[in-house]
Amino acid sequence: MKEFITKLRSVPLELVFWIGSLLAILTIQPSAEAHFTLCPLDHLGFSWCPGCGLGRSMNLLARGDFEASWSMHPLAMLAYGVIFHRIWTLIKNLKTTHNYG
Repeated sequence: MKEFITKLRSVPLELVFWIGSLLAILTIQPSAEAHFTLCPLDHLGFSWCPGCGLGRSMNLLARGDFEASWSMHPLAMLAYGVIFHRIWTLIKNLKTTHNYG
């Protein structure tokens, strides 16, 4: 049990965050009328934000609805690329830092 806790503490919090964010994106209902948002511009009453719709667009892209994803936010594919690259880099650094590979 002590070894498991030691290995768990060595996992970067950022890696857990990015994997959790991908799982959260997959649970979004993009067609829902009202949705939860953390957008500060939306909470301040602005009707336009450069990032709003990105999560829903990424969900549509994961479901294979490319046209709807593109129309909701055209940068969804780029966002997936950035997130997957960051996850890959963190895992690679974790392996080389702890001499696993």
